[in-house]
Order: sequence, then C-alpha cells, then structure tokens
Amino acid sequence: MRYIIIGAGAVGGVVGGRLAGSGCEVVLVARGGHRAALREGGLRLRVPDGEFTHRLPVVEEPAELGELRADDVLVLAVKTQDSEAALRTWGPAPVAGGGTAAERLPLVCAQNGVESQRLALRTFRRVYGVCVWLPCTLVEPGVVSAAGAPLTGILHLGRHPHGTDETARLIAADLEKSHFEAPVVPDVARWQYAKLLANLVNALEAVSGPVTGKDAEGLAARVRAEGAAVLDAAGIAYADAEEQRAVRGDKVTLVPLDGVPRGGGSSWQSLNRGTGTIEADYLNGEIALLGRLHGVPTPLNDMLQRLANTFARERRAPGSMPVAELVRLARLAGEEKDHSSGA
Repeated sequence: MRYIIIGAGAVGGVVGGRLAGSGCEVVLVARGGHRAALREGGLRLRVPDGEFTHRLPVVEEPAELGELRADDVLVLAVKTQDSEAALRTWGPAPVAGGGTAAERLPLVCAQNGVESQRLALRTFRRVYGVCVWLPCTLVEPGVVSAAGAPLTGILHLGRHPHGTDETARLIAADLEKSHFEAPVVPDVARWQYAKLLANLVNALEAVSGPVTGKDAEGLAARVRAEGAAVLDAAGIAYADAEEQRAVRGDKVTLVPLDGVPRGGGSSWQSLNRGTGTIEADYLNGEIALLGRLHGVPTPLNDMLQRLANTFARERRAPGSMPVAELVRLARLAGEEKDHSSGA
C-alpha cells in the first residue's frame, strides 16, 4: 500500500517518516513554507534513536499525482478545523480503474477529537478512526520530532463507526513495524473519547502554559471532570484511566532530544506558529455541544473554548495569561452558571 499523508505536520510527519523508515511507500501533502522545506531538504525526523532524513514525494493537490492508485491509503492528519477543505479536495480525486477516492479508497483519520470521522463519512465509504497517542512536535518547516521511547506512539485504530476489517489489520501491520503499537479494535471511538477528555486541557496549556502547580492542576481536573459528566449523561463509553495505564504502561516514555526545545501540545503549537486557528471547537467545543444536547452545563469548557479561539484569532503568544487570571475567570464562569441555573 502507498500512504498519502494529508497534512504532514507534527503527527502526519512523524507517522509518514516512521512508515518511510520501515520501507513503506509514502507521499506527503503539505503547503507553504513547510512544503517548500520538505521538497528542498526532505523530511527531517528527530527521534530518540537519531535524526533521519526521508526524501519523499511532496504535493499540495491530488492532480500533482495524476490518478490515485487503487492501493492508496489516505491518512487525514490535518487539524479538524481544516478537515472539510481537505475532504473536498481529495474526495473527488480520480482513482486508476475508475471511481473516486471517496468511493474506493480507505480514509484514516489520525486526529484529535471525534468530528472528522463524522464529516468524512458523509462522502467517503470507508472511514477509519485512530486514537492518536503520539507526543510530537513540528519543530520548524521540514523538521518534526517525536520523543517517545521505546515506542514512538500507540495508535488504536478501527472502522468508523465500529468494527474491524482486513484493511485495518494491514495498516496496523505496517505501523507495528514502524515503531508504533497499533491495536485494531472494534470500538475505536471508546479510545478516542478517552483521549478527548485528556485533550480538554490543551486549551488551558495553550493560554497559560504548562499545567503544573496546585491551581493549574486543580483547574485541569475540574475541566476533565466536567467533560466526563457530559459523556456519562450522553451515554458515551470511554476507556477509563486504569485501562489506559494498563495498555500504555511505560511503552512511550519521553526522552529529551538535542536541538528540540521543550514546547507544548498541539494547541500550544498552533498558537506558537501563529496559524490564526486552533482546534478548541472540536475538543472543548465537543463537550459544550454534547452538554447543550443533554442538558449538562459546561462553563469551564465554554470558557476555555472562547479563550483559545480569542488567542488564536488575535495571535497572542502561548502561555501569556497568568494561571491566577485563568482561575479567576473560571470562578466567574462557575458563578454565572450557578446564577443562570437558579442555584
């Protein structure tokens, strides 16, 4: 199979680089300065076992490849706010032998949140979800890093909305030989919702920096608890903390990498790069949506969603809001909720 990595940023670049390193055929999809750097110097992958440069085909549009191949696997690794544009671009692409990518090719959503699979299933017949447990960074144009060892990451995958098949097992086999653990599960959404709860603090980290200290950790726990209450009210299953620890153990331990500054998660990186957008609508906003559908107040996630979007829109520096101010705003949000509910 040939893997077309749509969005060769941090996650897509690391997955593509590791697949290429194990002998898989890989095409990277990128744009702007990152695309230019990939074409000029190759994909530079920094990992605990060294730095590797992979010179791979790099495109921006399907037309640059001509017809897609019947054995292509499309890996959607853009941020969720960019999914619709990517699906519109790649879904109608012609495939050798007839038909389009949406009709004939598997689409694997390797992203945070749960929304992209629902978007994809409107047009793509074969959609796969991935729970992405992969600490990684886009260091600079053309350079990505992943500090996990002995495994680079753990990627649960399965059909969306449920089930498994031979394609999932073939993809998993390629990932397994590429420094990943890739369990094929019939209920991948259960793992993705567990990851969603963990990702709810991405916005907190983005606006106020590392989640350390009593105040930040306390707020993070409350944000996650609010999310769990919403999933419970909606009847949505998710892997609990004990099950996650049992599966992950110490398989992905972070190792300091030379030349890679310590940064933050995906939302922090969006602010750091000044992209103007952030994925909070599909993380904290997912909880807000479910809360409204099921009558559960979500003041903390509402607040973080608004703040993260404001920071992105105004291109504020990541971590520039003091934790004390964020805690104050959280208290006001809680008081507003109590007042509106008549408590």
